[in-house]
Amino acid sequence: MNISPLNLQPEILEDDLTKLIPLQESDFNALYKVASDPLIWEQHPNKNRYEREVFQNFFEGAMESKGAFLIIDKTTGEIAGSTRFYEYDEENRTVFIGYTFYGRKFWGTGFNTHVKKMMLEYAFKDVNKVQFHIGAENYRSQKAIEKLGAVKVEEIEVAYYNEPSRHNFVYEIKK
Repeated sequence: MNISPLNLQPEILEDDLTKLIPLQESDFNALYKVASDPLIWEQHPNKNRYEREVFQNFFEGAMESKGAFLIIDKTTGEIAGSTRFYEYDEENRTVFIGYTFYGRKFWGTGFNTHVKKMMLEYAFKDVNKVQFHIGAENYRSQKAIEKLGAVKVEEIEVAYYNEPSRHNFVYEIKK
């Protein structure tokens, strides 16, 4: 069977509620406006990502990943947050989904479930396993990913783009 490689940044992914569009350099200020809330990062391994300089580094990593998206609320046109595909392993047919964050007004609204299901459906066309790095203290994200059927398979240190290593759990969902 001939398997095509996964395109980490398709033009648009969307469902009835959300739209993922490829992140552009020109999106920095609008996305930072969402990310500048310290409470968003409260359980994240890098708790000061709300600071402009720290978020700038995060944004540069997103652009370099060539797999990052803006998450748009289709009913209002507002930016809800950002997410990305990364660390695609063609040989082992795996990819990670992560670096996801939402403005607080989108918490508990089903956005994360919609976005993750849409991304999983897209990824499973070309991979057999999707994995997630989640901070060891990020209980909100751990619960959310477990609701989607992800299983914790490993504990590792992860160095995010130009940041120090942090303790993370690896979760996975198989096709």
